[in-house]
Amino acid sequence: MTYSSAERAYREVKERILNGELPGGELISEGEIATALGTSRTPVREAFLRLETEGWMKLYPKRGALVVPVPSHEAEHVTQARYVVETGAVRALAETDRSTLMTRLRASLERQRALAATGDLDEFAVADADFHREYVVAAGNPLLAGFYDSLRERQRRMNSVALRHGEIETDRIIAQHARLADLIESGDPTAFATALAEHLMDVHGVTLRGL
Repeated sequence: MTYSSAERAYREVKERILNGELPGGELISEGEIATALGTSRTPVREAFLRLETEGWMKLYPKRGALVVPVPSHEAEHVTQARYVVETGAVRALAETDRSTLMTRLRASLERQRALAATGDLDEFAVADADFHREYVVAAGNPLLAGFYDSLRERQRRMNSVALRHGEIETDRIIAQHARLADLIESGDPTAFATALAEHLMDVHGVTLRGL
């Protein structure tokens, strides 16, 4: 697929924000991004305006664009929302045939191990998000799956920040994912809920209220 210069600039800059290459709090200019992409400033300016509308940037005339950091309250809210959706999905799955899902989860774990071995943190963050999405989608509620997908970009950015800052090791994440997969397979939503809360708090450093 061929994208316009503005669309390409938008996708590239947003990808760098989501994977943590452009960290929150960094001030960047149209010129440096235009140079990096080999394009003029006009499409970059359009991309910056679009990203500001979406809440990823804040523009300062004649100074540049500030990459908006992940607010502490957003991390808490996204994590809480994920907990509610994911535990609900696993409860719904408890009385169903989970064999196909387990095959997909085991394949995801193998991919995570391979990415961890090569040190590809960007793709590992994507695989991390995809692992959790597998069982949410498998629960068969398109409304919840759609809501969960609306959190995906924020979830991925939070994962990337945690990994890039060395706040949690990939091996520990994989071990926790394997534990979650085992509990899904055994049909134990209560133990899964406890393990998920521990996993989310460990990765993102937020306390889930009411748990």
